Amino acid sequence: MAEKPFAGKVAAVTGGSRGIGRACVLKFAQLGADVVVNYSRSGEDAEATARDAEEFGGRAVAMKADMGERDEIVELFKSVQSEFGRLDVLVNSAARGLERPRGAVESLPKHLKHTMDVNLFGPWFCSQEAARLMTQGGAIVNLHTPGSERYMPRYAPVAVSKGALASLTTYLAVELAPRGIRVNAVASGLVDGSDGIRAIASELLDRYQEVAPAGRLVKPEEVAAAVAFLCGADASMIVGHVLQVDGGYSLVGLV
Repeated sequence: MAEKPFAGKVAAVTGGSRGIGRACVLKFAQLGADVVVNYSRSGEDAEATARDAEEFGGRAVAMKADMGERDEIVELFKSVQSEFGRLDVLVNSAARGLERPRGAVESLPKHLKHTMDVNLFGPWFCSQEAARLMTQGGAIVNLHTPGSERYMPRYAPVAVSKGALASLTTYLAVELAPRGIRVNAVASGLVDGSDGIRAIASELLDRYQEVAPAGRLVKPEEVAAAVAFLCGADASMIVGHVLQVDGGYSLVGLV
């Protein structure tokens, strides 16, 4: 395998300032790509992530855009084209909903709408804009969750939005594959240091680690490695797949 398999390519990561998004930015930079670090509010974190990414020798630019605002998304990809002239990889990592975790019954309309705007329509509009910049060999990966397929307490808005995102992944995969653009998703288990951890009661967190065959939480870097694999040449015939990165949790049932 080449040391820098993404050399000469450009990868854009939404929500790239921290957590899984940051890990994806650094992974693609390590593998030789120039990177776009998208952020909505964490400008300082995004700039810091960009500086860390440039230590691997490529270019990294922080670009602001709220994934819940289509006009800002359109402007983001115009900036990508102006800055780099191309786009090869899109990682839809930005997400909302866990800042106010609720079940399905008590969820509020305004919060539900904003969660869907960011978690579903954000990736949808980003993928539309990215596809216009991509050529043969392009790749899109959506960040998914096992919580859309099995119940998790106080997780309904995120789970439902991500379930819809899984369906969108299927439709984008079929429509873009003939153009040489592959679309897949990565569903991670509970990720160490993520917003999801902070929204889950400690007893449920302990139970999750007992149930998961691997016996621990997922690291952001492990999710990033799976994302990079799906975007690489070795995954050239993987289309429309949801790759589970959860230490086997999805095999054994509920928390």
